[in-house]
Amino acid sequence: MKQFKLLVLLLILFAGCSGNNQKSDEPKKVAIVVSTLNNPWFVFLAETAAKKAKELGYESKIFDSQNNTALESDHFENALASGYDAILFNPTDAAGSVSNVEKAKKAEIPVFCMDREINSRTAATSQILSDSYSACVELGKLFVDTLQKKGQYVELLGIVSDNNTWNRSKGFHSVVDNFPNLKMVAQQSADFDRNKAMEVMESILQAHPQIDGVFCGNDAMAMGAIQALVAAGKSHVKVFGFDGSEDAVIAVSEGKLAATAMQYPKDIAEKAATFAHEYFGGKRDFPQKLPIAVDVVNKSNIDQFTAYGKKE
Repeated sequence: MKQFKLLVLLLILFAGCSGNNQKSDEPKKVAIVVSTLNNPWFVFLAETAAKKAKELGYESKIFDSQNNTALESDHFENALASGYDAILFNPTDAAGSVSNVEKAKKAEIPVFCMDREINSRTAATSQILSDSYSACVELGKLFVDTLQKKGQYVELLGIVSDNNTWNRSKGFHSVVDNFPNLKMVAQQSADFDRNKAMEVMESILQAHPQIDGVFCGNDAMAMGAIQALVAAGKSHVKVFGFDGSEDAVIAVSEGKLAATAMQYPKDIAEKAATFAHEYFGGKRDFPQKLPIAVDVVNKSNIDQFTAYGKKE
């Protein structure tokens, strides 16, 4: 009987060792959870992260949260239950997404935030973020010069629960509010969405038909605003965006968009994937926040840029 028990124990131990070896031989898996794939900029961010993860030898899958924190929570639950080893994360909500990241941390799964941040300094392993505030200070200066320090303008805000919305707005206003002859006649959220921005702009124009400029928290909203302005016969209004999307770069070159701010999603995504790779290799000392510089793009320097970055 004792020999039988010893044999069973040995078989269990052997099976356990075999299972562990098999697991260690399998490629690690990286979940890429993004706020939305309804915006080409985020599509590029996600696909670049997936490409870099593959180059580093890992399997990956992209999850679309559709700007819905509840769906984002489902993606995290799925990633944790399915054995993903790291999460490259573009949050839907600075505050609402914290609990998802904390769940991953509790499960010892590293999370690397991309572009959007969460309101926690300890939950994520690292947050790789564009320097939106500084970029919008520079955009604000260009806005003031373009409008010759006077006139009426509109601001289209992004998602109000996203810190990027307010970092960009605050950077812009830190400059523009110093010029009393520049008057903001409307400030409204369009959720970083092109179609919603067009509808919001149409509504604003009914109440304020005489405007000189529009500052938008991203390029999608800028393109929607331009559609509404052109339809209303107001293509002379100066529109400013933020992101460096393909549509925006083309619009700047054609003189339809006064300026945008070029983020570098390739740098952000590749850095996040590389951080995950380094984590798998044993590294644990990552910067809590890693700022990525942003460049202002207008007609004077458009030849240096292409969609989502500088020309090589």
